[in-house]
Amino acid sequence: MDDSEQEIPLQPVDKPIICSPFNEPDVHWLYDRKSGKPSRADFRRQAGYWFKTDRTGSSQSEMFVQEERDDLPLVNRLRDDVRRWREAEYRGASSVTKDLLRHWAREDRKRRLFFCQREAAETIIYLAEMRISGRSRSTGFRKFDLAEDDLQALLEGRRPSFELSSDDYFPTLLDRPADKDFPGLRRMGCKMATGSGKTVVMSMLIAWAFCNRGQNPESAEFPDAVLVCCPNLTVKERLQVLRPERADNYYAAFDIVPTKYRPLMQKGKVLITNWHALAAEEGNKEGGKFYAIVDKGPETPETFARRVLGGLADHGPIMVLNDEGHHCWRPRSGGDETDLSGEEKRALKEEQNEATVWVSGIDFLNSRDMPGNLAGVGLCVVLSATPFYIKGSGHPEGRPFPWLVSDFSLIDAIECGIVKIPRLPVQDTTGRPDPSYFRLWDMIRSDLKPAELLPGRSRRPKPDVVYRKAEPALQQIAGQWVERFRYIEEGSPGQDKAPPVLIVVCDNTDIAEIFFRNISGEREEDAVTEEDIDEVLENVDSEEVEEAAPANSKQGKKSQKRIVYGAGEVFPEYFSNEPGMPRTVRIDSKLLSEAESRDPEKSKQDAAEELRRIVSTVGRPGEPGEHIRCVVSVSMLTEGWDANNVTQILGIRAFGSQLLCEQVVGRGLRRMDYDPDPDTGLLTEEYVDVYGIPFSVIPFKGRPTDQPQPIDKPKNHVRAMPERAEMEMRFPVVEGYAFSLKKNLIRCDVDAMESLLIQPNRQPTVTAVSAPTGYQTGSPSTSEAISFEMQDRTEYYASTHLQTIMFQAARQIVDVLAAEETSGSDKRRRVLRLQSRHHLFPQVFRFVEEYVRKKVNF
Repeated sequence: MDDSEQEIPLQPVDKPIICSPFNEPDVHWLYDRKSGKPSRADFRRQAGYWFKTDRTGSSQSEMFVQEERDDLPLVNRLRDDVRRWREAEYRGASSVTKDLLRHWAREDRKRRLFFCQREAAETIIYLAEMRISGRSRSTGFRKFDLAEDDLQALLEGRRPSFELSSDDYFPTLLDRPADKDFPGLRRMGCKMATGSGKTVVMSMLIAWAFCNRGQNPESAEFPDAVLVCCPNLTVKERLQVLRPERADNYYAAFDIVPTKYRPLMQKGKVLITNWHALAAEEGNKEGGKFYAIVDKGPETPETFARRVLGGLADHGPIMVLNDEGHHCWRPRSGGDETDLSGEEKRALKEEQNEATVWVSGIDFLNSRDMPGNLAGVGLCVVLSATPFYIKGSGHPEGRPFPWLVSDFSLIDAIECGIVKIPRLPVQDTTGRPDPSYFRLWDMIRSDLKPAELLPGRSRRPKPDVVYRKAEPALQQIAGQWVERFRYIEEGSPGQDKAPPVLIVVCDNTDIAEIFFRNISGEREEDAVTEEDIDEVLENVDSEEVEEAAPANSKQGKKSQKRIVYGAGEVFPEYFSNEPGMPRTVRIDSKLLSEAESRDPEKSKQDAAEELRRIVSTVGRPGEPGEHIRCVVSVSMLTEGWDANNVTQILGIRAFGSQLLCEQVVGRGLRRMDYDPDPDTGLLTEEYVDVYGIPFSVIPFKGRPTDQPQPIDKPKNHVRAMPERAEMEMRFPVVEGYAFSLKKNLIRCDVDAMESLLIQPNRQPTVTAVSAPTGYQTGSPSTSEAISFEMQDRTEYYASTHLQTIMFQAARQIVDVLAAEETSGSDKRRRVLRLQSRHHLFPQVFRFVEEYVRKKVNF
């Protein structure tokens, strides 16, 4: 089988980064199967996705790869509309919204926001504030790419008029529950690549809502309560930065909110929880405990909201933000579970349960009674890198969620330098990816003898066979890890010394166990206790010993286990575990799932919580995961695992779709440094070496196996020394300056001045005017009857306020004090003349104001 038949991807891209992360992409790489090389297209790539079974958009694929590509018509239409709105300086938006959007776009910010973050937030705000609210006319546009009729169709769950490829699928902003008694849920989705900053986008949307509501407290248009839902405890802990009252909140850390609006952030409330809290309680459960004599009946939407939202239940329509929202979908019957192993079917059942609980909980919150017949959830925003239906969901595998309104794909993120660049081993002769390491699982399963297969029809290889055939790839990628580790260790003082991390993703727990044992050198064996020794000594006769074991077993005696440490088979000096020094860790998916779903306060001593803490703190000094160098897992690792020091990934499993490839590769794509190159303005290249993950649609860079390759240089981090804490200097964020003089102050004794009496009777306050009579410039006057028009000072008082007169008086006094013709012998005048007017005016104005208050009699 040649390369084309194996669908090996095209030539690697030499310079994948071609766009600035801070501006809208204007070029992209175009992959052409015929030429065999990528070419550069001088325009932005259309929003799209890779489908496995059927298309739903309208485009004709330009690339022939493992899966076909289709576009996202709704996203592309909204991109054009939002771009025009941006170029029109957000015409029609509230003054607060304009201030925020312009603040986020400033180029002189200390921490510039990525364009993808701004575009995602802009799209949600544009739809919520301008289009859905009915303010379309205030934009000044007469024509929209997303027409008004199509928008109404999307909001009502009807098929829009624009062209689509599928007869049974269309985009919509209304998610209808299966229960007809529940109202439809308005949803909007943002597809954002892993590492592109979804948490920052959430902070931007919360700031938009709270600042607008703070300026208009009586308006329910902008929510003042936000519920953030996430998949597990690790993500929940990481998202605490969205709470405005936290000292480490993102609104200050990323300068999301201008200083003048920051007090308004305290007027809103953010509640962060994971999906487990959205499960309905049984009638005999109260306060987390079950009671035999209590039966309250099923929860109503109101009681459910009280329990889940607490104090937020009294607020108007809330905004729901679903982080990692690809877990929140509605399962349908008839899901295809063919070709799924027993372990994969169990994982699917867990996914279906999570999705059902998550979306049903939001339906309950949305259906509660609100004043004015409003929905309980005003807006539900989904954020995910992979918002697609999975196999067995009842929807076509790989089909995108229909409510996507914004898209920034992994390909775009790589071309903008926001994430690391995958680097594949390529053949030295052709420069193409090496088939043995690209489709590693196919190579492992090829030419297997019956004795090398597990019993049954699955034709799955035995774990020891998998290790034997994959060991060359493991040794090679581990050698690349060692190369980088040594480079870091040889770095100068002050450089980041976090160890790089190698991830091994296995097909099942048995394979994961043998890889972990051979890499770490750690194994379990039965422990021989003093009780066992005494028992053997008592039973000298061998027959009695043989009978003792079964007898003990019948009594329920459990054999004790102990951990034995030894040298591993893969660079043992780097990866072998030692007592108190774990360097390689195996992720028990079931154990980790238990830890991620429970209250940490109730399981601090539990092994599951210990494992979770290790996984969530990989590479962090002083934390349980500080020394971890290799992670062996079955699944792709939990969401929220945001370690940025992953440098190698090895896939030892089947990859049935580009979606799964992207999810696994995504675990290693978070960058370590975001400082652009001062010469090009582009982010510098960072790499993650990838073996055994056959992605076909991701830009990558080749790595010849016989040539040394550049290594990401460790960054020098400047940190304050704890022993010099008393020397810390802080610089406040200010929007202006007010001067307070302590010398060269002017003085005025107002009490000694004469009073001023305003006597209206000495000046006419009303004047009567009439048309002139007699001759004027040779022309006779009008013969009409003489009429009088009364004129008074009403107009003058309406336009000229007392404060205006005081300002004018103060200005004239300052003019005298700072006059150039002042006598040169008057030293006091010379000093005043040298002072700035903004120093003199506030002092003079205070005296003028005091004089008017004390001495002027009206």
